[in-house]
Amino acid sequence: MTDPYDAERSREPQDLAGLQHRLARFAAARNWQPYHTPKNLVAALSVEASELLEIFQWLTPEESVRVMDDPDTAHRVSDEVADVLAYLLQLCEVLGVDPLAALAAKIDRNERRFPVGEPPHG
Repeated sequence: MTDPYDAERSREPQDLAGLQHRLARFAAARNWQPYHTPKNLVAALSVEASELLEIFQWLTPEESVRVMDDPDTAHRVSDEVADVLAYLLQLCEVLGVDPLAALAAKIDRNERRFPVGEPPHG
């Protein structure tokens, strides 16, 4: 049986900071903060990324493109993506990293490093 509160909440507009605060409140309400060290969060992030990889592991490139066509597999992919993002956001919160600023800075560096029209460097 689905919880209508969960379905209603998932339709609310979301922003990154709001989700980070929601994750922090979730952990605090369960007294999980002592376990949310950078080391533990990175380990959990790695495990969840591996679980996402596991879904794709033996698929051909063509099958991987169609992975969201199967509802059961699409649900698994969505859940694992959510787990990866949740641990990444919690890690950023603990370390004081602004994930959007970090990504923007990385894109800026990559645009300078890999100019349009130049072959990739090795």
